[in-house]
Amino acid sequence: MAGNAGGRTSPDLSELAADSASLARSGTAERVAAILRDRITEGYFPPGSRLSEESISGALAVSRNTLREAFRLLSHERLLEHRLNKGVFVRVLAVDDLVDIYRVRLLVECAALRTLGEPPYDLTAVEAAVSTGEQAALADDWPGCSTANIRFHQALAGLANSPRTDELMRNVLAELRLAFHVMADPRRFHEPYLTRNREIADRLAEGDAAGAERMLAFYLEDSRRQLAEAYAERLTAR
Repeated sequence: MAGNAGGRTSPDLSELAADSASLARSGTAERVAAILRDRITEGYFPPGSRLSEESISGALAVSRNTLREAFRLLSHERLLEHRLNKGVFVRVLAVDDLVDIYRVRLLVECAALRTLGEPPYDLTAVEAAVSTGEQAALADDWPGCSTANIRFHQALAGLANSPRTDELMRNVLAELRLAFHVMADPRRFHEPYLTRNREIADRLAEGDAAGAERMLAFYLEDSRRQLAEAYAERLTAR
C-alpha cells in the first residue's frame, strides 16, 4: 500500500491491473465503471480516496477519455465526486444518504421476499454468500465478511428475478459499502449479522418467506440504527 498527500493509504494498482484482461473485448466506459463499482463494493477504494486518472487508466489499459466517462457514470450513481482543481474522489456519505439508502433497501429487499410465490426457491446465490461470509469470519477477514454481506443482500434482491432491481441494488449496495467504513470495529459490527444471515437463509429454505421478510425488516432497522449512531459519534468527535 502506498501513501498519498492526504495521509490516506492507496491500494497497490497492480491488483487492479489484473482487471484489464476483462476489457480486452469491450473497453467501454460502462465496463470500466462496472469494474470500479465492484472495487468500491469490495472496499478496495475507501471513502475519501482520490482516484488517480493517470494510474487507473494505465492499470486498466484504457484511454483517459474512457476513464473520465466511467468517472462521470459513477458520479451520477453518487459513488464518486469531482472536487474543483483537486480531482475525483470516492464519496464520503452524509447521515441523510444513509437514511435514504436504508429506506430503499427496506422497500426493495422486503418486497423481493414478499413476492416470492410458492417454494422451493432458488437459494444458490444466497447460500453461497452466507457460506463465504462465515468462511471469511473464521479467517478473521472482516473486509471479506463485509463484501460477503453485500453479496448476501444482492442475492436476496435477486430473488425477484428482475434485471432492473438487480441494477438498482448493485448501485445502492455499492454506496452502502461507503457507510461501513465509519465502523471503528468491523468485527463487532458484522459478526452478529452472520448469524442473522444464516437464519434468514434457513427460513427461506424452509419455504417461510413471510418469516424471512419479518426477520429482514428488523435486521435492516438494527443495521441502520447502528450506522446512524456511529455517524453521530464521529460528528461529535470532530
